Order: sequence, then C-alpha cells, then structure tokens
Amino acid sequence: MTIAVGDKLPDIKLMKAGESGPEPVQTADYFAGKKVALFSVPGAFTPTCSAKHLPGFVDKAADLKAKGIDEIVCTAVNDAFVMGAWNVASGSSDVTMLADGNAELAKALDLVMDGSGFGMGTRGQRFSMVVNDGVVEKLNVEAPGTFEVSSAEYMLGQL
Repeated sequence: MTIAVGDKLPDIKLMKAGESGPEPVQTADYFAGKKVALFSVPGAFTPTCSAKHLPGFVDKAADLKAKGIDEIVCTAVNDAFVMGAWNVASGSSDVTMLADGNAELAKALDLVMDGSGFGMGTRGQRFSMVVNDGVVEKLNVEAPGTFEVSSAEYMLGQL
C-alpha cells in the first residue's frame, strides 16, 4: 500500500556519499527530530531531474528553511557515487543526496515505476513530501511523465 499522510517512513538503509566512500544512513535515525523536505527523482543526471527538479530545490532552499524546513533531501535509485557526483555538478550543500541504489525505499513507499523501456529498470517515482520527525505531513506524487506537484515551488505553497 502506498505511503500516505500520517504514516511513518519505513526504516530503510540508504547510502550517502562521504569523504571515504559511501556511508550507510538509516531513515528512522536520519529523519528523527527534524522537519525534512524530501524529494525523489527517477534518476540523477536525467533531463527533467537536472534541468528543473533539483535546481528548484537548490534555488528555493533558503525559502524552504525560512518556512521551517530543517533539511532538504533528494533520493533516487542510483548509487552513492552517482548521487555525490550529481550534487557536485548540479546541487549544493543545501541538498543532501541519499542513494536508494536497490530501490528499497521506493519499494517500501510503494512509489516505484518501471523505467525498463528507457533502459533504466525499476526506479522511484517523482514525488516530494514533508516529513516531520519521521512522519509524512505532505505527500505530492506526480502522474507519469509530469512535473507539477513535486516541485519546490509547490511545496512552498503548502508550508
């Protein structure tokens, strides 16, 4: 069943690019005690993700934080090395990249998509959510092929 507003995020191990390589991150610990703007993209370096989705959260980071967001997190079904490189190329220190390399988070949220027609296999759907102390407060899931409700601008209107 798809995650819903009021649900607790599942406790999943994600990976974060660190100075000495990938570092494990448990969602239960990472999202505890803070208000997080979490957004997911189908893939790092892909067209809409790189041209619109990530840049929107980079550009609106200060505005989101002014509205009570403690941290901005991006996740994708990519490895920590790719997510780290994407952050260097297109992101900022205002956005934390957490790799969902095995699609475990996407599957646990029931927010997967089949990208095999594009040679991408199982991916996470494009979505955003506000997570407060591990609980989903807002959830914005895009219809296939769209980019409307998961943007930083849309989230700002919800805060």
